[in-house]
Amino acid sequence: MAKRPQFGERFLMDDSEVFKHNAWDQVDWDEEQETAAKNMVAKNSDCPPEDVYLDLFHNSAEKWDKFYNIHTNKFFKDRHWLFTEFPELKENSSHEEEVKIFEVGCGVGNTIFPIMEHSDEDAKIFLYGCDFSETAVDIVKSHKLYNKNKCLAFVCDISEKILQIPISEGSLDIITMIFVLSALNPENMGHCIKNLAKYLKPGGYFLFRDYGRYDLAQLRFKNGRCLADNFYARGDGTKVYFFTQEEMDKLFTEAGLVKVQNTVDKRLQVNRARQLKMYRVWIQCKYMKPHSS
Repeated sequence: MAKRPQFGERFLMDDSEVFKHNAWDQVDWDEEQETAAKNMVAKNSDCPPEDVYLDLFHNSAEKWDKFYNIHTNKFFKDRHWLFTEFPELKENSSHEEEVKIFEVGCGVGNTIFPIMEHSDEDAKIFLYGCDFSETAVDIVKSHKLYNKNKCLAFVCDISEKILQIPISEGSLDIITMIFVLSALNPENMGHCIKNLAKYLKPGGYFLFRDYGRYDLAQLRFKNGRCLADNFYARGDGTKVYFFTQEEMDKLFTEAGLVKVQNTVDKRLQVNRARQLKMYRVWIQCKYMKPHSS
């Protein structure tokens, strides 16, 4: 089977064929559609009452612990698609020196374990993973592939201004942050990225993917769930922010990293039975720590 190219290759050339497949890649929005999305966001931007607001805005670890206590390892799927979007993760299996990869916001190991599965048994790779949730980290440690000689999972609040983790600064080849930064309060995002960047070695990569502005998930929020501009609380109390390319470029460059890739991945997902169109928007970035740092 041919390898799927990055961002896919199924393009909608004829609108009359939209319900022919379940999904279409890199679908451009016209001005009317973008205006409609902005109007929907404006309508769902009312904040909840103050007592509800304060509870939702804080206690992130507690909310994620509850999430993983309910869903354990059955909610998120393993991210085997990462090797297409970020081939650096697979290429590292052939290095002579040990390659160190840090999955920030590891959840139940949906990035850690696919990397282990795709690596040769004797590959010189060591994987770190951290998460807000102690429950999630316990699930990682109980996985059949978890090996203390190959990986280390630990609890960590990456939103703290001073980051204390069992990793040496300047030692990491790759940091992955996949649908994680969006869970932080926006005021903590800048120092979070700066703190993490310190642990990359010169030439190391920061690989990022998260929700983009006007994604379907943002447009579906009901009024009273908005905590700040483009920042919402889900029904279970976990939070999500919706990014632009410009915001991500600012966060990474202010942390001293250099852009390799910063793109919007737009997909049109289709429910053919119900004749529904669902527009997804994700931001995907790859930034490098320069050798001169």
